[in-house]
Amino acid sequence: MVVGDFAEERETIIVGAGPGGYVAAIRAAELGQKVMLVEREYIGGVCLNVGCIPSKALISAGHRYQLASSELFGVTLGEGTLDFTKTQAWKDKDVVARLTGGVEMLLKKHKVEIIRGEVYLHDDHTLRVMSETNESAAQTYRFENLILATGSRPVEIPNFKFNGRVIDSTGALNLTEVPKELVVIGGGYIGTELAGAYANLGAHVTILEGTDAILPNFEKDMVDIVKKHLKAKGVDIYTNALAKTSQQDDKSVQVTYTVADEEKTITADYCLVTVGRRPNTDEMGIEYTSVKVGDRGLIEVDNQGRTAATNIYAIGDIVPGAALAHKAFFEGKIAAEAISGDQAAAVDYLGIPAVCFADPELATVGLTVGEAKDKGIKAKGWKFPFAGNGRALTLGETDGFIRLVTDENKTVIGAQVIGAGASDLIAELALAVNSAMNVEDIALTIHAHPTLAETIAEAADMAMGFPTHI
Repeated sequence: MVVGDFAEERETIIVGAGPGGYVAAIRAAELGQKVMLVEREYIGGVCLNVGCIPSKALISAGHRYQLASSELFGVTLGEGTLDFTKTQAWKDKDVVARLTGGVEMLLKKHKVEIIRGEVYLHDDHTLRVMSETNESAAQTYRFENLILATGSRPVEIPNFKFNGRVIDSTGALNLTEVPKELVVIGGGYIGTELAGAYANLGAHVTILEGTDAILPNFEKDMVDIVKKHLKAKGVDIYTNALAKTSQQDDKSVQVTYTVADEEKTITADYCLVTVGRRPNTDEMGIEYTSVKVGDRGLIEVDNQGRTAATNIYAIGDIVPGAALAHKAFFEGKIAAEAISGDQAAAVDYLGIPAVCFADPELATVGLTVGEAKDKGIKAKGWKFPFAGNGRALTLGETDGFIRLVTDENKTVIGAQVIGAGASDLIAELALAVNSAMNVEDIALTIHAHPTLAETIAEAADMAMGFPTHI
């Protein structure tokens, strides 16, 4: 017997409580909408629970572990020890649980109705929520507006089904021990970050990348620095490597791959597969609506997130563009504002930064010199090395640089950073790109000394023709 089959009316329903969904819910509520948020698994989505946040926690733990046995500053601490059980408990309780609990509190504060269950769409105005605790229970809802924020899931490849010792990123973040040997298939953002984290925690890591370079979305001179650091940690990197098969028992997994037309085999404790993510747009009844879905499973939207069904919006990993949490944050706000009648609200992706928390960190925003020239722009890059920065020297982290990309009028149209604090430094550069600042605007901004941010001012001075510390 199906319970509750009479449709209930709702103003705005949001499906998915990840970064895009919960932010959209809060903004919509702030704008006076009555909001219902449906989540099938956990508040905060992949990012807060098994993605961005827990991975950065393990990366931080790895850095601390390396510092414990470092004598770089003349400080001898002896051999560092690692209790990985405590590391995981800190990650889960003090970091993840605290953040997700805070998000749920904010949703309740804004009077957002939270429903647990699986959503199936019937048409452009109706959906049914199947209870996650009672398979025979369901409730139908009619909505005025709908925001789809269902996120994505890891891609599986042939002969590497996720089970046992073949794991996805979620499995890698929840290991109960640091593996002695770890194979990582895929050298993109996730693979490179987790490879570095586990290498810092004491694992021997092998990266198998199918293309000719890891981190293909970053400039080669940036990636070369990351590769140098990975190799210094003992990480083996094989590019143009094709993973063929895996065989496992209760203690290890054997991975067979080909590189340079030669078949090789490696045995490891675990094999982590990070070859991309697939949008969660299937098995939810989208085909019964007017929403249009492209070949890659991505939903077609306008610059407000509106789909072909004018009362249905889509945001985050299920729409075109980079799968970034902060992109989803922004799209969620825009969709909520559009529903509330703000005709000017629109997404502009030019100034959205991308960050990889490798070692050292990489960050980019706007156009590279090559991308600008491909668009017919007379662009030039102005590169200042961290080795010329006093704060980087005091941190013992002199590898890296900041590069400003300008057009012929010296307007900042892009920037790249690799080095200590790149994930934070990119914010000033994103502002510069978004605001179409001239390098003079940056050069005339007094940057505190000694800070890493001075590298930005130094690059601006170079673009002005008056370099100081180079």
